[in-house]
Amino acid sequence: MEAMDQVHFIVGEDEFLAERARREIIDQLSPAAERSDLRASEITAAEIIELTSPSLFAEDRIIVVTHAEAAGKEPLELLLKTAVDPAPGIFMIIQHTGGGRNKNLVPKFEKAATVHRADPIKQKDLHRWASAEFQRHGVRPTPDVVNTLLEGVGSDLRELAGAISQLVADTGGEVTDEAVRTYYSGVAEVRGFDIADLAVAGHAAKALASTRRALQLGHSPVALAAALGQKVGAIARLYSTRGGNARQLAGQLGMPPFAVEKAMRTARRWSGDNVSEAVIIVADLDAVAKGEGGDIEFAVENAVRRIAKLAG
Repeated sequence: MEAMDQVHFIVGEDEFLAERARREIIDQLSPAAERSDLRASEITAAEIIELTSPSLFAEDRIIVVTHAEAAGKEPLELLLKTAVDPAPGIFMIIQHTGGGRNKNLVPKFEKAATVHRADPIKQKDLHRWASAEFQRHGVRPTPDVVNTLLEGVGSDLRELAGAISQLVADTGGEVTDEAVRTYYSGVAEVRGFDIADLAVAGHAAKALASTRRALQLGHSPVALAAALGQKVGAIARLYSTRGGNARQLAGQLGMPPFAVEKAMRTARRWSGDNVSEAVIIVADLDAVAKGEGGDIEFAVENAVRRIAKLAG
């Protein structure tokens, strides 16, 4: 391994990406190496000197330091000094959010180490990230597969990565939109978004039938209410921005481009008065969902019916 590869600096606030980078680096190093895991806020200068000194028996040693943003000035500066010129056989993995009281040292660590970014993924970039995640497993997904997955799972990277891994394993790599929907047929959020899509598109009969079936199967009425609220909220935000570019609006609204395009198509059939009324309906539904009185199941059915009528 080259000298530059002895020191790895993981920088960014996303815990999942940082953990993954740390695990992958460790997997590439010698399995026989002695490993020390340290929390930066608890280490002392003496410990750093002891751990980073050359081994008398020429054994490889892996030192993993997490939460470097919380370390004291003296230990961190000593850690940096060691990172600039590590002893033979010493491999260091230093994890830092990029912020904190000692963020001024981040550029110096980046110069001394191989850098691994762990920045949070923006909402508008989730589609690209999920596609790349599929490709890590040797699968090139179609856009509709990724869209359905994002609607069902949400934006949590850890959950998305786990879902993608499971889908690829269960389908032998033949991941289709139907497979994703089948896989998540028991997830309330997926059913909720399907119902919400029917409601805001004006398909009252189908939306109501699906709502009643979902409730009979034990799906959470609160999750159904949340999905309906998100769909109506997206239409309300996009109604006033008609004619805009979906990719540009995605960044402004905190939504992935495919979701913006879908909501824009739906919003075209709505009038301003009906949008305002729908917003009031989901606000009242949200109040019931939060326990402010009323039968939540009846409230969900009533909201679905009224919103579908407004869209019809």
